[in-house]
Amino acid sequence: MPSCSDYSHSSRKTLSEKRSKQTMISRFLDYIATERQYSDLTVKAYGDDLQAFADFLKVDAAELDIRRVTTDDVQAWMISMMDSGQSARSVKRRLSALRSYVRFCLKVGLVEHDVTQKIIAPKMKKTLPVFYKENEMKAEHEIIRHADDFPSKRNGLIIEMLYQTGMRRAEIAGLRDADFDLSQQQVRIFGKRRKERIVPFGNPLRDMITDYLQMRSEQLGGLKPETFFCRENGQPLSVDDIYNIVRRMMSEVSTLKKQSPHVLRHTFATTMLNNGADINTIKTLMGHASLAATEIYTHTTFDQVRQAYHNAHPRERKQ
Repeated sequence: MPSCSDYSHSSRKTLSEKRSKQTMISRFLDYIATERQYSDLTVKAYGDDLQAFADFLKVDAAELDIRRVTTDDVQAWMISMMDSGQSARSVKRRLSALRSYVRFCLKVGLVEHDVTQKIIAPKMKKTLPVFYKENEMKAEHEIIRHADDFPSKRNGLIIEMLYQTGMRRAEIAGLRDADFDLSQQQVRIFGKRRKERIVPFGNPLRDMITDYLQMRSEQLGGLKPETFFCRENGQPLSVDDIYNIVRRMMSEVSTLKKQSPHVLRHTFATTMLNNGADINTIKTLMGHASLAATEIYTHTTFDQVRQAYHNAHPRERKQ
């Protein structure tokens, strides 16, 4: 197997060739952003993963010549990541990014075979999704009810909207005023790859949205911001802003190790399932591409049923 130093030596190119390689990577990122409609967050992650592979080979990303990469190089990269303590999930994600790039290079005729084809990704340990308990959400709602300034109103609405619609953080950060139909009590959401779905909501959330819009108008002097959720100066909230708001607020009522918008998304699905919603309905509301992604919540619910049985059945209690 060629060493990283061998690769680095063989990758010294003319300035025009370096620009060509950079253009190929840029073309790939543009391709997944426009034609595949990946989110900005995913495009950035793919770019970072390709940079990590280049770093392993001790070359600049602009010098990464995919034609010189071998299956052994990819295998060595994976082993290196595992040895450094990276999780199977991280390794699998980075391999996926490299696979996508290699297949793009195949598509445009830069390479003739897929060096990642025979690489087997590490198996991930399946973990059940964590979610907030009903009493924790009630406690958070009591805090939200007493919000009396713009940031508090906005943050409370973010929590409730995530809990009542099951949105992803990128989806809620990208909302526009035009996405809401308050008369029909529904919101249009653009999910992964710009796939559109409509999610209904009830009177309480509608009233919170109305209150927020009124306070936002007062805060901004009647100016309409680019996005539905914004900062005090009208600038859009980033996905990191959304994450930090949820982490800070939910930490006040929950002792979960992980506090995030995705936990609220899990809570939405689990709550719906526990209260009789059909799993196909939940799949549609959450924007899952396949039923398999939704079925994990049935395992969570069954664990609750199992625990309730052990706690309640008289013969189990005796044991």
